[in-house]
Amino acid sequence: MNKELRIKQWPMRQRIRTALLYVSFLLFPVTLYYFSPVLIIQSGMEGIINGSLIAFALMFLSSLFVGRLWCGWACPGGALQDFAAPINNRPTPGGKFNWVKWFIWTPWVVLIAILVIQAGGYQRIEPFYQIEHGVTLLTSGADGNGAPWFIIYYVVVALFAGLAILFGRRAGCHTICWMAPFMILGRKLRNVWKWPSLRLIATPEQCVACQTCGRDCPMSLDVPAMVQRGDMEDSECILCGKCVDSCTKHAIRYSFRSGK
Repeated sequence: MNKELRIKQWPMRQRIRTALLYVSFLLFPVTLYYFSPVLIIQSGMEGIINGSLIAFALMFLSSLFVGRLWCGWACPGGALQDFAAPINNRPTPGGKFNWVKWFIWTPWVVLIAILVIQAGGYQRIEPFYQIEHGVTLLTSGADGNGAPWFIIYYVVVALFAGLAILFGRRAGCHTICWMAPFMILGRKLRNVWKWPSLRLIATPEQCVACQTCGRDCPMSLDVPAMVQRGDMEDSECILCGKCVDSCTKHAIRYSFRSGK
């Protein structure tokens, strides 16, 4: 007798999340320059608030209420690294290298501040600064003299994909991402003021120590230990919800409330 072949599906929430990441990555050739750290420097020299500065400001503001949800649900760089997981799904020793992104981010922000001050401050807003027709793939380069968009695109793709393939899950998020610090700072500010926001809540009594949540975490966090101490707060958590959906005992859940 033939048995019906059953294919195991991811939980609906994870299918939706993955679909959103796919869309984000497919749109990356369109949106690339809106995440450019270089254009922020160039526009700062002219006293212009450009599209990427607006994008990063929105990430910071959103993190006050939804933490690093962007990283887990919509970031094209995060999507690329998740797609590389079947090649190397080893946990990334993120705790040892989380400082690297701050080593990159801090002098970059200081440089921007110096250039803006020299320019006399921000004087106007140009969301489409050096982005022809508002679309990256129609842009030949900064003032027509910069590298074509597709060269920059492939450099960024190779960088994030290469780190994930060499070192494991979302290695780029732990080390080189210039966007993450904005959201980490917003999250820390949220914790200081303790206003209501999206977060994970654990019920240690329901945990059976199966370790599934830790194995599934794309950020290689020690989720079982977080559950046992009843504190799910970690600056590297991207609120992807994989731990929520993998726990058969419902020991972890989303909540929108105030707290640490």
